[in-house]
Amino acid sequence: MDIRWAAVLLAGVAILAIAAVTITGLALKDTASQDRAGILRAVAELVRELRGRQ
Repeated sequence: MDIRWAAVLLAGVAILAIAAVTITGLALKDTASQDRAGILRAVAELVRELRGRQ
């Protein structure tokens, strides 16, 4: 694999990770404690789907 493609792939993974952390932080802010588990579960499922795992 060309080094440029590896850099693009790594940058894509980093962007997805940053987006997941940001979205999770925003979703958990001012959220009732009983709803937090559902939000974290939904984010985990989304990350699994993006990575291609079930």
